[in-house]
Amino acid sequence: MVKPRLIVGISGASGATLGVRTLDACRELGVETHLIVSKAAALTLSQEEGLSVSSVNARASVAHKLSDVGASIASGSFKTLGMVIAPCSVRTMSEIATGVTSSLLTRAADVTLKERRPLVLMVRETPLHLGHLRTLVKLAEMGAIIAPPMPAFYAHPQGIEEIVDQAVGRALDLFGLTWERTARWGQDIGPANQA
Repeated sequence: MVKPRLIVGISGASGATLGVRTLDACRELGVETHLIVSKAAALTLSQEEGLSVSSVNARASVAHKLSDVGASIASGSFKTLGMVIAPCSVRTMSEIATGVTSSLLTRAADVTLKERRPLVLMVRETPLHLGHLRTLVKLAEMGAIIAPPMPAFYAHPQGIEEIVDQAVGRALDLFGLTWERTARWGQDIGPANQA
């Protein structure tokens, strides 16, 4: 792999900005992105961000059709750093947990798991009932990394953009990618940073 590649999925949970900022961060880092947007995510992108799927696709290196299960990213022989689904809906996480995939989004996630590459799921749902929790445990046992986009209040965010960027930066950390917009405890903030 000459240039690092990351698969980015955007599913239909609230928080579409997480996927958009992931694409922006990867572009800044020189990471090739392979994007899949679910049908429900198209609606969320429009409602929450005022963005069309085509405008989000333009932020990715390669945009794949949801129905294209023969795409490069549907094969384990296509080398990537792994995959992040930002945000990850309950439907998407449930489909991945069962291994019964119905689209390129969940097929690519399944391939990521079988190849033992990092699969980071930025699950967006609250509160969680017992069925959700059991599904999350099953996914963790399968090797997925469950990374809900929790606000890092210790970073003293000044607005939603900083909260989103911190969550995205921490998710990218899991692939060994360092984004400069990520506040670091003991470096940018915290006791070691105090005069």
